[in-house]
Amino acid sequence: MTADLLAPLDLAFWNMESAEHPMHLGALGVFAAHTPAAGAHAADLLAARAAAVPGLRMRIRDVWPLGFPTVFGGAAREPAPDFDPLDHVRLHAPTDDFQTVAGRLMERPLERGRPSWEAHVLPGEDGVSFAVLFKFHHALADGLRALTLAAAVLDPMDMPAPRPRPAEPARGLLPDVRKLPGLVRGAFSDVGRALDIGASVAVSTLGARSSDALTSAPTGTRRTAGVVVDLDDVHRVRKAVGGTVNDVLIAVVAGALRRWLDERGDGSDGVAPRALIPVSKRRPRTAHPQGNRLSGYLMRLPVDDPDPLRRLGTVRAAMDRNKDAGPNRGAGAVALLADHVPALGHRLGGPLVSQAARLWFDILVTSVPLPGLGLKLGGNPVTAVFPYAPLARGQSLAVAVSTYRGHVHYGLVADAEAVPDLDRLATALSEEVAQLITACEPEPSLG
Repeated sequence: MTADLLAPLDLAFWNMESAEHPMHLGALGVFAAHTPAAGAHAADLLAARAAAVPGLRMRIRDVWPLGFPTVFGGAAREPAPDFDPLDHVRLHAPTDDFQTVAGRLMERPLERGRPSWEAHVLPGEDGVSFAVLFKFHHALADGLRALTLAAAVLDPMDMPAPRPRPAEPARGLLPDVRKLPGLVRGAFSDVGRALDIGASVAVSTLGARSSDALTSAPTGTRRTAGVVVDLDDVHRVRKAVGGTVNDVLIAVVAGALRRWLDERGDGSDGVAPRALIPVSKRRPRTAHPQGNRLSGYLMRLPVDDPDPLRRLGTVRAAMDRNKDAGPNRGAGAVALLADHVPALGHRLGGPLVSQAARLWFDILVTSVPLPGLGLKLGGNPVTAVFPYAPLARGQSLAVAVSTYRGHVHYGLVADAEAVPDLDRLATALSEEVAQLITACEPEPSLG
């Protein structure tokens, strides 16, 4: 494998990172264990298989062009010459609480200078289960890429073959003069889009009211929690009210936040936090899914509305407006501006961008795709998968959602000091699903 320059958004993630806000994403897979030794065997399998996966050998290092100082260059993925899988796969002591251990492990930044991933195997004290926490730096992999890398060290699956990428034409030193009019039009279009996105970001801050519970000074601590919801229950609500499964899942987050804020005494009146909903612009099943290709939608969560069906209607209408406008417009598309920032800008501006995330959105709500086929490791089946998103500076909570074999899994990541009651929010998610189902049921006939 040869060096591969980071895409602009990857470079932004690489330079935004700090010790208090590591930019890795994660996933906690829970497995049913056939034997008490299944966890230890799983760790051996992961280390052995990782050695044969080229993408897991890749480290990120600074590069510079034409002899200029490093600050003028970017960064690239390249094979690590001294890659040892045993440095990345770790077997821990048995535990009866996978989420507590996962929270502590999510605090720790990945070591820069070597391949930016880790797999932590957590045997269960009950002897009938174990968990694996995968961590991937966001500059190394987005959700789809991370899934591809993790699947490569699990038991083989009968997956469809990836579609080959069309070959790119050779690039000359100067652009083809026949293409100059199009290039000029494209440049003006890019400037117009940047101005449109910038204006949308400014407008999105007007009258926005979040909650102190969703913001915090960085402490570097992490807490995680997971919730499992029956997908059939979500479909019941969707069929009764309309919209999409994603609309229902976002509305559940809004309702759970309302319950949680009221119970902890913070109050939900007038609270409508801005939620960033990432949108992947990558085409599925591409042969080389490297590099983040993300845009997003921005919407106000109707936390202040006491009616669950009205909340769902508000979410549905907002998502419909976002989809009509497309992922290239609006405040949520600000990630697309990374393509127009030179490497020096990312290097010097990374810390500022990290601090500005709080001005852009209040909470991240993201969806992570999973295959419909059953995942196994050493013949032990996956029973649950909880995805974890990075936590931006100044934000206390991030929510990631995945659907796997008839169940929805919410993965919550929070600042441990700012949100000591994350388990209560997790319970509120389940309660909100039950309330939506009740609200959708027809009232009994008086006759």
